[in-house]
Amino acid sequence: MAAWSCRFILQRGIRLISLQAAPESPVKVLSSIRTVKTTTWFEENLTEDNQEYMRKTIAEDYLKQTAEKLNPLKDEPWQRNEWTEGSRRVGLVAVKLGMAPIWTKTGERHVATLLQVQDCHILKHLTKEQYDGRTAALLVGGKNVSPFHRTEKEMEIFRDAGVPPKQKVTVFRVSDNALIKPGTPLYAAHFRPGQYVDVTAKSIGKGFQGVMKRWGFKGQPASHGQTKTHRRPGASGPGGDPAKVFKGKKMPGRMGNTFITAFGLKIWRVNTKHNVLYVNGSVPGHRNCLVKIRDTILPSRTSTLLSPPFPTYFTEEEGDLDEDLYDENMFVHTEPSLTLT
Repeated sequence: MAAWSCRFILQRGIRLISLQAAPESPVKVLSSIRTVKTTTWFEENLTEDNQEYMRKTIAEDYLKQTAEKLNPLKDEPWQRNEWTEGSRRVGLVAVKLGMAPIWTKTGERHVATLLQVQDCHILKHLTKEQYDGRTAALLVGGKNVSPFHRTEKEMEIFRDAGVPPKQKVTVFRVSDNALIKPGTPLYAAHFRPGQYVDVTAKSIGKGFQGVMKRWGFKGQPASHGQTKTHRRPGASGPGGDPAKVFKGKKMPGRMGNTFITAFGLKIWRVNTKHNVLYVNGSVPGHRNCLVKIRDTILPSRTSTLLSPPFPTYFTEEEGDLDEDLYDENMFVHTEPSLTLT
């Protein structure tokens, strides 16, 4: 009888159990692999025609919800005020696509992060009393998601605004003259090239790390009698008096997976066709994560764009913009760089 040896391998998202025969056995290797591609199983026992019918039906429901009586935009729009010094506009929710290089007209190379605004809508208006008693706020959602991922209480907000369910919902503080009616879509043209923005996102989680990786400590010598203390933090207390470790001491611990804001990032380019922003430098978070973009609060950068689209960009008022909007100092590859006389 052939002798068998069992080997179990557990991978992320994949369970693989293989039964491998002993080397002296002529029996071939048997394996069973099952890959879980989705967390929902409603398509498991449906034919392709039924799946196509369900997708078409859900899309029609979303279209009716946005275009018919559930859409609050069917009524008269709210009064739109003009921009004044000190006005605070709403922000956007975007998806981080990746990074790409750009060049200026003087030959300098910069790295830009591509942020795409997907299905961004105003969901709800919060008055001063409903928010914090000081300023009003607007609830903004981005990137459509399945309704099965939202609770019934959250679905009421989406139904009242007449928009599909959103993956990320966030709050932006706004001034009284920058209120926007719920259900209004937001586009990348809300920001313009040359403007500076602040981007907030959750950083990449790196788990429990030591002081050298987490805080950039130099570490201790690797030779000359050092034993098992090469990457250790060293002394952590101030001695017998006060005989304790002060709060906030840099020590090993969980690194990343916290909200970080990158301040004062310049916008080099705006693609109005695909709603993509080219933001200077790096942005917190991993690829395909959702980020929060708003006008910068740095005093030295607030005057970069004195008359932005206020309270936001409306297609019916400003009309169709160019497909690509560039900063005046950015080199455009499609334009000729040499001229012959």
